[in-house]
Parts: sequence; structure tokens; C-alpha cells
Amino acid sequence: MTKRIGMLTSGGDCPGLNAAIRGVAKASYQVFGDVEIVGILDGYGGLIDGRYREMDKEEFSGILTIGGTILRTSRRKGETVRQNSGKYMDVFKAMAKNYEKMKLDCLVTIGGDGTHSAAGILQEQGLNIIGLPKTIDNDIWGTDVTFGYQSAVNIATDVLDRVHTTAVSHSRVLIVELMGNTAGWLALSAGIAGGADVILLPEIPYSIGAVAEAINKRYESGKHFSIIAVAEGAKSIGDESESPKGHHYSIGYQLADDLTKEIDIDTRVVVPGHYQRGGAPCPYDRVLATQMGVHATELIEEKRFGRTVAVKGDVITSNLMKDVAGKTKTIPMDAPLLGVGRSIGISFGEV
Repeated sequence: MTKRIGMLTSGGDCPGLNAAIRGVAKASYQVFGDVEIVGILDGYGGLIDGRYREMDKEEFSGILTIGGTILRTSRRKGETVRQNSGKYMDVFKAMAKNYEKMKLDCLVTIGGDGTHSAAGILQEQGLNIIGLPKTIDNDIWGTDVTFGYQSAVNIATDVLDRVHTTAVSHSRVLIVELMGNTAGWLALSAGIAGGADVILLPEIPYSIGAVAEAINKRYESGKHFSIIAVAEGAKSIGDESESPKGHHYSIGYQLADDLTKEIDIDTRVVVPGHYQRGGAPCPYDRVLATQMGVHATELIEEKRFGRTVAVKGDVITSNLMKDVAGKTKTIPMDAPLLGVGRSIGISFGEV
């Protein structure tokens, strides 16, 4: 009997999505033989609207090294959506209906926290779901690492490496604003790898006075430049409950404005933005995404649905989707990397 497996990618794109798609598909052809892969376009939007197509085997060749996603993606999900008629529809009922229309045996959802939350609801409605964890933020609960994260660390580190030359040449403070709204894993790892002198994270509200003090101490010791890596979700002490100040709000520029009131050193801001999630996946993410895709196929074969693939130590395993959905893996205050940073003199803006 032909096995029909649907796949979609949802949320922000990242390196490794195509590698994961390829891993699921190639393993499925090996395991099931008679299998049809149904590609759902534009994430949950395609599942809501019924935009999908059966894919040819050849489409999964040559995509291992390509960034982005051949299925395209979107952030469209939620309880209801307004249609052209002005009426409302329950999007989860629509998704379940299209799942049945496609005659799927399983749906593989590839995404981050929001993707898993929606997938969990679909699982509760009786659909067979397997989740794959992707995000450059590395903030999915229950897994040591997500694919896409290491590629983003490499890119962010390259940015930090390159601004060093300008900072040194012009005796400047260079602020690099990195992605990471609620979790600062990317800024922490890239900051340490890129030699940042100050790292500011969403998990640790910072004191502008402490940041200024760290920079002044470097200046007084003869080091006439400083590099600051700041996660986009970082906030100063007393501002923890404030919402972003508009669509174009930038913590990097806010930090620069506040810092220039405290120090007399030329300060500039670099915001690499979506550059961090673009391009080809690094070798580590190609391997990890492939491993996870293969494990997803194994879960389908064993009919262990309602699970999200994870990495724990050196083992590819899985967690119950209901335990993952709605949770964010933030940096704990006893994280080893925080200790490493403090040990080599990095300031986290703490008082």
C-alpha cells in the first residue's frame, strides 16, 4: 500500500530546511519503497488553503547545499483567519480537512516554537504529526540544538570578525545587533566566538552604567576599541516589561544613543538582520538536518506520531510534541557558556 507523507516548512527560514526535506524524502524512499511525498506550499497557509502538489523523486536531488526552502514558508497560523467574503473560519478545521483530502498517512511539520504549537493542536485533533526542530535561535525546548543555529552562529561570528578591523582602525565602539528576541543563544555563542567584549542578552537585563564602565576600563588599559554583541530582545534594567517601540525599533541604535551619553568614544551600529538566516547551511547543519530527517522517517515507520525530533548529547531522539509546544528554551543563569564568558572578562551588563 502506498505511503503518503506530507511535508511543510513554517515560520522564518533558516539554513538546513532543504537538507531536512531531503533527509525525510530519501529515507522514506528507502524504508517504504512505494511512497508519495506531498509538498505543502507556504507553510500552514498552504495547508489552510489546500495548496499542495505531489513531488517527483528528482526534486530532492541537489538541494542539500541550498539555503531557504523549496516548499516556501510563511508565518500564517492561528485560531481564525478572515477570508475575502469577510467571514471567519476555524483554520485548524480547514487544515484537518485538507489533510484528509490529501489522504496523508502523516504530516511532517518543520519549524520552530510557533510551528510546534500549531502542530500540537493538529495532533490533538487526530492527525498523525511528526515535528522537526529548526531555528537560528536554538530556543526549542527539549533539544540541545536545532538545525540552522550553527550556520547562523558562523554568519554572526563572521560579522563580528569583520567589524573588528574597523573598530581597531578608528578606535570605535562597534555594536552588532544580532537576532534573538526571547533567547540569546545566538548572541552568546557568536559573541564568544567573535571576541565580543560585551554581550547583552534577553535573559539578563543590562545596566547601561555597567556597559559604559566595561568599555571605559578597556580604554584606560590601552585598548581603544570595543565590540558589543547585543541580541535584538535585550532590554535594560527597568525596561524589562516595555514592548518594542514600533516596527522599526532597534535595540542596537537605542543602546548606542544611551551609551554616547555615558562615554566619549565614537560608537557605530551594525544590524546584519536577515543576512544571519540566509545562504547555504554549514556542514554541521547539513549533517544534523539529514540525521533528523532520517529519524523522522523512523518515527513514521514505527507509527510513533505526535513526537518532535531532538538531539540529546550525541543521540538523535524525540520528545512528545505536547511537551515541546508552547515552551521556550532560554539561557539558564548557570549555563556553562555564561561562566566561560565571565571567566575571560566579558561583560553581560550586570551590576
